[in-house]
Amino acid sequence: MVELVGPVALVAVVALIMVAAPRIHPQIPGSIIAIVVASVIAETANLPVARIGALPDSLPAPTAPGLDWDLILTLAGPAVTIAALAAIESLLSARVAASISDTGPYDADRELVGQGLASVASGFFGGMPATGAIARTAVNIRSGGRTRLAAITHALVLLGVVYLATGPVSRIPLAALSGVLMVTAVRMVSVSSLRSVVGSTRADTVVFLVTAVITVFLDLIQAVEIGVVVAAFFALRSLANSSGVHREEIPGPPQDGDANIAVYRLDGALFFAAAERVLDRVSAIRDVDVVIIRMSQLQTLDATGARVITDLVHALERRGITVLIKGIQDRHLRLITKVGALESLRHHKHLFAELEPAVDHARDHVVRNRAGRTSALPGQDPAAFTTHGRQQK
Repeated sequence: MVELVGPVALVAVVALIMVAAPRIHPQIPGSIIAIVVASVIAETANLPVARIGALPDSLPAPTAPGLDWDLILTLAGPAVTIAALAAIESLLSARVAASISDTGPYDADRELVGQGLASVASGFFGGMPATGAIARTAVNIRSGGRTRLAAITHALVLLGVVYLATGPVSRIPLAALSGVLMVTAVRMVSVSSLRSVVGSTRADTVVFLVTAVITVFLDLIQAVEIGVVVAAFFALRSLANSSGVHREEIPGPPQDGDANIAVYRLDGALFFAAAERVLDRVSAIRDVDVVIIRMSQLQTLDATGARVITDLVHALERRGITVLIKGIQDRHLRLITKVGALESLRHHKHLFAELEPAVDHARDHVVRNRAGRTSALPGQDPAAFTTHGRQQK
């Protein structure tokens, strides 16, 4: 317990100075003053606290890394993983910086290219891949950094520290840096944004809470990965719920025989998560001669959804129900054709661009069906007649 008093006291001193400095004057660098004061207190009182420790006093000479094909194959997988995680953290840092500063939007491509070139260059000096860090970026912005000069100044100061001030910097207590990061983390939280997210939708609330908890107890990168997975799950569920199939009334004045015609409209997205529901709903239709499937309102279609349409046409046609398809969009036509949905139609003229001709054709079909049933011989099955009332061979 006694060993915790020193670090906790330093954190409290740093937090107090950082909170009080902007109230005195906005331009006072509270974080630097806090670190200097905490370091002086730790040295004067000889507090038993952990320090940064010894730092290199020069940069290593650049050397070209050895190229070993076996080593490249071994490291290819981990390198891709590190690159992906670095890209996520860098873009996340840039997004946070853009949200808390008035510098305007950021260029994601430029951010990734710059970080990539920096990581490649560091390899020639024995360095490790680096990313944009939220903590340092937030401290930079809170300290007044707004332009590229802030990053250049940061690099030059670090270079000066390496060559001129490794001794004093090595004596800085880690607790002082912890205090700076704690205050910065609190300042990064926007209460208004927090309320808007938590009070918006259940999905957003769950994604936020899961990401926040994992960030605290595990790691930021893992939190982002799991958060993306959870968000993708809710997005997929929302997309599946937006899809649907609705039976519509035939437009215009009702005519004799319309009860034998069913019009179904496909909405939203028809993909693997919603395809079976559509298949079950339409294929369960009974006591009709013609089914018109409207696809003009269908926004998203994947191979599974296209295959379901093919299976649906086959299932209805096997029961003697003629299927007419109306309004296939150009972007879906190639996929629909490739999976054989159009070939499964009874006739190539059962594909329509407008609803009115499709309804007229369906009514004509119902009339022909009735005439075919009427002219069927005694004892003969009326289902043996085609859409035009001619007996099948």
